[in-house]
Amino acid sequence: MDNSIEKGKTAAITSYILGIGVFIAMSMNSEDKNKFASFHIRQGLGITLTFISLGLIISNFDSLMISAPMWVFILVLWSYGITSAIKGEIKPVPLLGTFYQKWLASIS
Repeated sequence: MDNSIEKGKTAAITSYILGIGVFIAMSMNSEDKNKFASFHIRQGLGITLTFISLGLIISNFDSLMISAPMWVFILVLWSYGITSAIKGEIKPVPLLGTFYQKWLASIS
C-alpha cells in the first residue's frame, strides 16, 4: 500500500466524525498536505454540509416519513466514505462525491 495513504489514513477516518471531525482532520493535515487525507476531508465536509442543509429544510416538516429517508441517505454516504477511508481507497461517495471534490477544491 502507498505510504502516503498510510500517513493520511488517521486524518481521513477522523474527517467522517460528523461536525467536529472535519476540523480536527483539517488541523491534522495542515502542515504536511496529504492528498489522500485531503480527498476524504472534502468528502467528510461535504457530507456534514449536506446533513446540516437537509436537516434545516426537513426539520420544518416534523414528519418521520420525510426525515427517515434523509437519515438513511446520510448514513449510506457516511458508511461508504468511512469504509473507503479505512480500506485506503480514493472513491467519491455516491451521487454527491464528485460534486464535493469540485465545490470544495480549495479545501486541502
